[in-house]
Amino acid sequence: MPGTVDEIRQQQRDTWDRFSTGWKKWDELVLGWLAPFADAMLRVSHLREDAHVLDVAAGTGEPGLTAATMVPHGNVTVTDLSERMLAVASENASRRGLTNFNTRVCDAGALPFQDASFDSVLCRFGFMFFPEISVAAREFARVAKPGARICAAVWSGPDKNPWATTIMSTISRHIEMPAPPPGSPGLFRCAPEGLMRTAFEDAGLTDLHEEEVSSTMSHASPEKYWDFMTDIAAPVVAGLARADTATQAQIRGEVLALARGFIQDGQVQLRSTATVIVGTR
Repeated sequence: MPGTVDEIRQQQRDTWDRFSTGWKKWDELVLGWLAPFADAMLRVSHLREDAHVLDVAAGTGEPGLTAATMVPHGNVTVTDLSERMLAVASENASRRGLTNFNTRVCDAGALPFQDASFDSVLCRFGFMFFPEISVAAREFARVAKPGARICAAVWSGPDKNPWATTIMSTISRHIEMPAPPPGSPGLFRCAPEGLMRTAFEDAGLTDLHEEEVSSTMSHASPEKYWDFMTDIAAPVVAGLARADTATQAQIRGEVLALARGFIQDGQVQLRSTATVIVGTR
């Protein structure tokens, strides 16, 4: 595992560039699945029609795309390390006819914007991948105007997210994965209680509020769930790459069996839970 900030940043860029095709393929499903988290973030962001909004680590564009529809007299800038992910975001914006939406390739820990530039800063499922959480939080505060709302969503603990653990726990039962150093980027890195609140407080934000939000990831079949996770989830692909062909087949069989246990109304329905935190600059 890379150890320096620059190494981690480059690894993240390479990973998201590599998986951008999978994210584009499944974009419609992802947008629907993650919409409740975006809705909660936008609700507490209190956007005005003329607001200037920054969405950091936006990937294929949400929640910035939805924000752009809410600020017809303002504008939205979405950023990401991956140029290829942002290309998908631009395609999505063009398809929706959004003219107040633009993209910028940059690092969350070194935002290329002047102080006090934005009325709102958003970050959905980005903080857990940043090399330095506290640095990113301070950057968000720096580019926010006084009184601006800064809002993030981070995944809650593994026990509340079977969408991820159904496959990852199965892989870990068969494959010995090296334990990452404490505090390394990862899906549930920001789940510990108080971690994000402390980061926001240390960045000088006030009037903090947290709420837990849940959604359901739905797939037409256990096989579709497997296809989705092996297309978009880097840890899944990395784990499977360490297994021989027979072990991969065994893992797949066990995951499909587990997924069948989540079938309701003819769909595989997997719970997804996150914490939404908002603070005022």
